[in-house]
Amino acid sequence: MAHEFDGKKYEQASSHQKEWGMRLIEELGLKGNERVLDLGCGDGALSLQLAKLVPEGNVIGIDASQGMIDAAIPKAKKNLQFLRKDINYLDYCEEFDVVFSNAALHWIKDHEKLLQNVHRALRPGGRIRFNFAGDGNCRNFFNVVQEAMVHDRHIAYFADFEWPWYMPSVDEYGTLCESSGLHNAKVWGENADRYFPDKEIMIKWIDQPSLVPLLPYLPKEERTSFRDYVVKRMVEETLQGDGTCFETFRRINLFAEKLAEGAIGE
Repeated sequence: MAHEFDGKKYEQASSHQKEWGMRLIEELGLKGNERVLDLGCGDGALSLQLAKLVPEGNVIGIDASQGMIDAAIPKAKKNLQFLRKDINYLDYCEEFDVVFSNAALHWIKDHEKLLQNVHRALRPGGRIRFNFAGDGNCRNFFNVVQEAMVHDRHIAYFADFEWPWYMPSVDEYGTLCESSGLHNAKVWGENADRYFPDKEIMIKWIDQPSLVPLLPYLPKEERTSFRDYVVKRMVEETLQGDGTCFETFRRINLFAEKLAEGAIGE
């Protein structure tokens, strides 16, 4: 299920995601002529940074949310294109030297299919670099929203609720990658726990993107009360003495390659 986000609000609420992404981009060591696919490009800020590093190559950023694509399109340039496309239905074949994704793939439930599709999309010798949420991520937020969902006022609306995120352990994801056809796959965890500078910045992150998959289950007249309940409880649970707000951010990292033509895998 694809979710619809407000890309402009996300631009203002995603500073920590962009910090992570810039570190990943620096690790890539791009030569300047690569063809890059950015999965879950969001507002396009990281896609733009990638495009600057491949002046003789090109970047395609895809996202299932029209709101994200609308925010990204003003950043398009000669070697940077944005497409509204669902990651679950990738259909590229040997088109990319690098497939990159930052802070997006925990929204994709079927990673067995994802890895197969990404493997097919890579050119021989191409590589993957992913960072997304893993086991232990956002403990405070998840505890609070689960509390809100079973509240007497809300519980009936979530009878058919399906948990929208996939956040595996390192061991689980490593096992999945072993059967993906990818070569030299390395999976590792990362503790990226964060103190939001103040509660207002944390609340922006709660609104976009965190609450987005929950609100459609509620009637419009109940959404504000649900959101306000979550915000109040999050401030109570995370606010520190110095005015910052703490949340756990645990990440899965993946680096992997597609065998070059003529190469023999181990």
